[in-house]
Amino acid sequence: MEKQNLRKAYGETLLELGRQNPHVVVLEADLGKSTMSYLFKEAYPDRYFEMGIAEQNMASAAAGFALAGKIPFYSTFAVFASGRAYDQIRCSIAIPKANVKICGSSSGLSDFGDGKTHQSVEDGNIIRAIPNMTVLNPVDAVETKNMVHAIAAYKGPVYIRINRNDLPVYTPVDEGYTIGKIYPIRDGKDVVIFATGAMVWKSVEAAERLQGEGISVQVVNVSTLKPLFKEEVLQYAAGKKGIITAEEAVKNGGLGQAIASLLFGEIHIPFGQIAINDEFGASAHSYEELLEKYGLSSTHIYSAVKKIWTG
Repeated sequence: MEKQNLRKAYGETLLELGRQNPHVVVLEADLGKSTMSYLFKEAYPDRYFEMGIAEQNMASAAAGFALAGKIPFYSTFAVFASGRAYDQIRCSIAIPKANVKICGSSSGLSDFGDGKTHQSVEDGNIIRAIPNMTVLNPVDAVETKNMVHAIAAYKGPVYIRINRNDLPVYTPVDEGYTIGKIYPIRDGKDVVIFATGAMVWKSVEAAERLQGEGISVQVVNVSTLKPLFKEEVLQYAAGKKGIITAEEAVKNGGLGQAIASLLFGEIHIPFGQIAINDEFGASAHSYEELLEKYGLSSTHIYSAVKKIWTG
C-alpha cells in the first residue's frame, strides 16, 4: 500500500496556506528541517520566525500574533510542545481561546531512535485535559493536508499530532475533513475498532487477518481526539458484539478512556483497550520494533479482538 510522510504533508500545506492567506505566520523552535516548516521559511521568510530552543517564548509569541489578527502555526517535537510550554498554552492560548495552531511533531513512539526523552506517549492526553483545546491526530498524509486546511479556517486553539514516519494512505484525496467526525476505513458487523493515527494501519492488518477466521471487524479512524461526540461514537458501536480502542499513547487520559466514558450506561458489550501501559518509551532500531514492544502491533490487536470475541 502506498505510504507518504505526514511531516512533509504538514510542511507542504503550510506553504499552500502561505500563498492563500497573508495572515498565516509560522514559528519554529530550531527544528524546521524536522517538522518541515522550513518549506514555509524558504518561500515567506518575512512571515517565518525562528524562536530557537525557547518553546515557552514561542507559545507566548504565537498568542501575541493571534491577538494581532494573524493565524500563527508553531511547530516543535510533540514532547516539547506539550511539556515545556504547558503553562503558556494554558494561560496565554487556551484561557483566552487564542487562534493558535500547535504542531506536535514526531509524536508517540515514531521518533524511535531518540528514546524516552523525545518520544511523546502522553502529549495528546495532556492537551486533551486543557479546556478550550481541540486535539487532532491524522491517520495519513492526505488527512494531514485536509486537517491543516481545516484548522486554518477554524477559530480557536488547536493541537495536531504528527507522526514522524511514512504511513499508509487511507484517506481519499477528495474526502475533506470535519473536526469531530469519525471516518470509517473498513466495514464490519461483529466488532468495531476505534483507532487513531498509526493504529488505524495496524487495526486494518488485524481486521484482514480476522476476516479469514470468520470475524467481521469494522475499523474507524478517530482523528479528532477532542472533541469526541457521543452520537458519532454510538453510530459505530451500535449493533456490535465487541469494541476495541487502539492508540499510540498511554492509557491514562487517552482515547480508550474517552470512548468508554461516552459509552458508559449506553451499550453493554465487551470492551478492550490497546494502548501503552504506564511507562515511557525506549530507543530502538525501528518503529515496528517499538510497536511490538509496547503491545501496539497488529498481532496484539488481533489477540484483543479474539479475546473479547471468545469471551
